[in-house]
Amino acid sequence: MTTIHDVVTEIRKLEDIRYQALVDSDWDRFARLCHPELAYTHATGDTDTLDSYLEKVRAGFFVYHRIDHPLDFIRVVDDVALVVGGMNAHVTAGGKDRTLRNKSLAVWKHTTDGWRLLAYQPTPVAG
Repeated sequence: MTTIHDVVTEIRKLEDIRYQALVDSDWDRFARLCHPELAYTHATGDTDTLDSYLEKVRAGFFVYHRIDHPLDFIRVVDDVALVVGGMNAHVTAGGKDRTLRNKSLAVWKHTTDGWRLLAYQPTPVAG
């Protein structure tokens, strides 16, 4: 029997894999972690689907150089896991280098294929 602790441990691991895939530009690995209905919102407020996000990263619009992603907590409710934490990064977006400091919410959904990232929402931290 899977416990909440087991699920939290798995989600932490998947978050590590997801962020490492971004830094490594391993878009196939990133895509395998995602739900087909992914809503990926950026700190600018723009939202991508899985396909539109993959198109941008594969074209080099977003280049992730470094990401730190501290976790505040993971809450599991039925077949959904909410990951609340931070996303601090050095990225190139649209040819411009940027340093990001965000609070973030990632939503993972359990499917017949395992846990998949369904939504991501960063919020810039003032200052």
